[in-house]
Amino acid sequence: MKAIALAGLVSAALCLPAIAEDATTPAVSTQGSTNPKAPVPGANSFTEEQARARIVDAGFTAVSGLSKDDNGIWRGKATKDGATVDVQVDFQGNVTSK
Repeated sequence: MKAIALAGLVSAALCLPAIAEDATTPAVSTQGSTNPKAPVPGANSFTEEQARARIVDAGFTAVSGLSKDDNGIWRGKATKDGATVDVQVDFQGNVTSK
């Protein structure tokens, strides 16, 4: 019985680093935070209008050509600081450009 309890504790302890790592990356990004791995592929539940709003809230204008790719990432064009760039919105709400 003690061996089973000990095995359970060891198993739980080995999982803690993985749990802690996941806790540092929120499921949805908040204003001013972006996952450094963005755009992150995944099942994206944002509508086109929600993706557009995230892009505008990030300081872009003239958002156009939004479409969701096979990785669940909304992609389009937008303008910021006078330059037209490619923009992306992933399932976490991270807005990135290049």
